[in-house]
Amino acid sequence: MVRLTLLLFICALAKAKASNWDVELHKGVEMDVQEYERMVKLRHLSEEFFGFYRNITPSDLVPDSRLPTAQDLKCYAEFAQVTAGLLSGSLWAYRMIDSWGSVPAGILVGHFRDLGHYDECVNIQQATSASNNLMGQYCLANLPLQQLLGNVGPTGMLNVQTAVCFPASCSATNMDTLLQRLFKQLIGVELDADVSLVKASTCKTAERESYDGLTIFTIILLSVFGAVVVLSTLYDYFLCEDQKKLPAIIRVFSARFNSRGLFRISNNSNPNVVHCLHGMRGMSLIWVCFGHDYIIAITMPIINLLDVYNWAKTPFMYVIYEGVFAVDTFFFISGMLVSMVALRSMEKAKGKLNIPLMYLHRYLRLTPIVAVAILVYLKVLPLMADGPLYGTWNFDYYKSCNTNWFWTLLYIQNYAADRICLAQTWYLAIDMQLYIIAPLLLIIVYKWGKKGAAVVLLLTLLLAAYLFSTMVINDNSLLSGGDIGLSQKTHNRTSGWLVGFLFGYYLHTIRGKSIKLSRATVWLGWITCLALLFTCIFAMYPYGFPKLRTLTILSEAFYVSLSRIAWPLGLSWVVFACMQGYGGLANSFLSAPLWQPLSKLSFCIYMWHLFIENLNAGRTRVNTYFSDYDVMLRFWQDFGFSVLMAYIMYILIEAPCGGLESLILPNRRAPPTPKLPLAETDPNANQSANDAENQTSAPEPIQTKEREDSPSAPPLESKTELEANDGKDIDATSG
Repeated sequence: MVRLTLLLFICALAKAKASNWDVELHKGVEMDVQEYERMVKLRHLSEEFFGFYRNITPSDLVPDSRLPTAQDLKCYAEFAQVTAGLLSGSLWAYRMIDSWGSVPAGILVGHFRDLGHYDECVNIQQATSASNNLMGQYCLANLPLQQLLGNVGPTGMLNVQTAVCFPASCSATNMDTLLQRLFKQLIGVELDADVSLVKASTCKTAERESYDGLTIFTIILLSVFGAVVVLSTLYDYFLCEDQKKLPAIIRVFSARFNSRGLFRISNNSNPNVVHCLHGMRGMSLIWVCFGHDYIIAITMPIINLLDVYNWAKTPFMYVIYEGVFAVDTFFFISGMLVSMVALRSMEKAKGKLNIPLMYLHRYLRLTPIVAVAILVYLKVLPLMADGPLYGTWNFDYYKSCNTNWFWTLLYIQNYAADRICLAQTWYLAIDMQLYIIAPLLLIIVYKWGKKGAAVVLLLTLLLAAYLFSTMVINDNSLLSGGDIGLSQKTHNRTSGWLVGFLFGYYLHTIRGKSIKLSRATVWLGWITCLALLFTCIFAMYPYGFPKLRTLTILSEAFYVSLSRIAWPLGLSWVVFACMQGYGGLANSFLSAPLWQPLSKLSFCIYMWHLFIENLNAGRTRVNTYFSDYDVMLRFWQDFGFSVLMAYIMYILIEAPCGGLESLILPNRRAPPTPKLPLAETDPNANQSANDAENQTSAPEPIQTKEREDSPSAPPLESKTELEANDGKDIDATSG
């Protein structure tokens, strides 16, 4: 998604460059004097508009092809009242003029959008009679810059967008007709008949739709969970003096109890504990959120859009553009933990694995937060704020949830739905589908050992070869605007997970052993690792913007198919080095205890960060300035509120549902009493969120003593801490 949006924008800028425009920063948009003077005539668009239509007639409001309707006549009556108000000096009528946008200043350097004053327009409410109340209606109008300049050619993404304010009784067609006739009179340009200036979907008034049944249900559901959490927390804090006697059901819902497990820092020195996964998970999560904020930054109204073109030619752009590897990191972690934890469980159970319980546990751990997210994005997000772009700018069209929400809850939306209900859940679908085939792979490697691992390796290579052939045969470029759905299909995204699975098997075979490496070997390992990682990110830089499509499809297919293997191979060395004592500074950073709370919250942050980013982006009322520093400022505010939102949903939904699941499912231990005064971990409440099985980690609800099965960001991995001799913690086995 990051790739696609960036690509569309940069391609539009490059297309502008290829036509009559020179979009280099120092030249801006080239116009001759006559063209510029024509644009200046539109600068005070509202004044010109109301001056031209001072004596408006009903025929002015409708296209030539039809007669006025009753709605057109009502629009005419209210429009006449606005012009009368202007003549009489009524302030409410002048507010309608004042709220309009204009042709922006700085158009020569990419300032193409003026949002006017949204609140001033929609707050207009004037009683014109005992039975009629004239309301302001705010709409966005796209002005085709090429045609307004008199140039022949199709309109593109670089249209000038401005704001208009009309009486609410006027339709988008009425406004469109009035504007087209004004342009013909004012600058002598007759726009193409098929050009639509005002789209009804961008129009807003102060009126709000009443709550429907599903909205009311969502509010009640969240309120009930909130009330139960508050009451349980109050009981825990004020009425229970002995925490050892705290009832299990109270512990499940107590925010105090669940927060202790969430924020508890583990310093377990067990060599089998993979502490560095906390840092990997946290950094990958930040990478994902940071990349999404760049999408916002370049698609929101900015005063220097052409600077994006120059930014796209810098190496740093590829750190954002290749953010897809952050998701591959989660696939790698997921496959690795499934292999490590499940094989240890099978070894202690003599090869037995309770597969139905595995699937049930994982589904119940993931689905509550996904189901609530569907309801909240669909029904609560539209109620949270308002603005000129609110609801019309989103990472996804959430109303698609009305028709395909069930595919998301079945985790097959990446194949079954044309448009995914929640954009970020494509990862969960792949991760769940890979989890479903995990038992087969586990049985193969458990029974056949190295021969089984060779079978998994062969499968990895065959899937990479399939992706390569698909791209070459169909000439499908994933880097230059090809079918983005290809990258969201499980069979095309399995490489990282399978490499992680094989690496987890390797770690299982050497568990408890200390691998001695020479200094030269360690240096060689780190150099190779960094070479793989940096090559994956920057290999496309010589073939990037503005030299679009200069890379042959054969070369691109090699890059895409091999990079998805190279990236997890590089990560494998990082994990191995950190576990074996060769991590140095990297291990100190990735294993820092402060990563642990973020790692445990990562699944919730992944699910809810788009809620915050959509909310903040939709509230935008003025243009901003694009630069890496300004995007960083936006990121920290969005990420901070995303963490807060994730914590709230963790306490309300994830931890309680996980705790209930731990109490109900067979072969699950009842939550142990926390040790005071540290209020240790609640393998249910805590784990409910931690492995909140958004973990692709253990095929089973695996609870480690240290409670480190933090949820992973996009994926849901659990168990960053794996204790070799913790047999009693593994209840996924049969028997």
